[in-house]
Amino acid sequence: PLRPVWVNISPGQFEMAGLADKVATLRRDHGIGPHLLYFEITETAVMQNSEAQLGALQALRNLGSRILIDDFGTGYSSLSYLKHLPIDTLKIDRAFVRDMAVDQNDFAIVSAIVGIAKSLALHLVAEGIETVEQLECLRKLGCEAGQGFFFSRPISVADCTALLEKVRTQRTGETTRHLRLLTTPPGG
Repeated sequence: PLRPVWVNISPGQFEMAGLADKVATLRRDHGIGPHLLYFEITETAVMQNSEAQLGALQALRNLGSRILIDDFGTGYSSLSYLKHLPIDTLKIDRAFVRDMAVDQNDFAIVSAIVGIAKSLALHLVAEGIETVEQLECLRKLGCEAGQGFFFSRPISVADCTALLEKVRTQRTGETTRHLRLLTTPPGG
């Protein structure tokens, strides 16, 4: 079965007129269901022109796709504006994850982002996990998912296919590695 694909949208693409129409056409032409597309947009891109960006986000969301705010915490978000965004997920930027196990300020920032996400009923992904200590800190805070070199370095298409098949057979179809389930890196 097909799994969701996370697609990064650049700030330039995000500002294109008719982006949602182009996405709908491509989706239709290639037979891709809206539930299979997750769009990642940086926090900075979303906050540059709030009214126009809100309309673009809503148009993508109206297609049935999920919206993720990438690099959360590095831009200039207004927390009062965040509650009005049609988004599903916040991705904590690696800049905070990197030192959170040894820097109380970074730990406090990540903890606050986790609290905000939970309060707004948003999913949460931590980026840049490279150590077991970072993973344990995120687990303690209740972060539900993560990505980074701890889980895997970039791999070839063939190796990725083999890994996904292995995960599929081990987890009865679940291909997402949730932080609360993972105790060691793949092959470790």
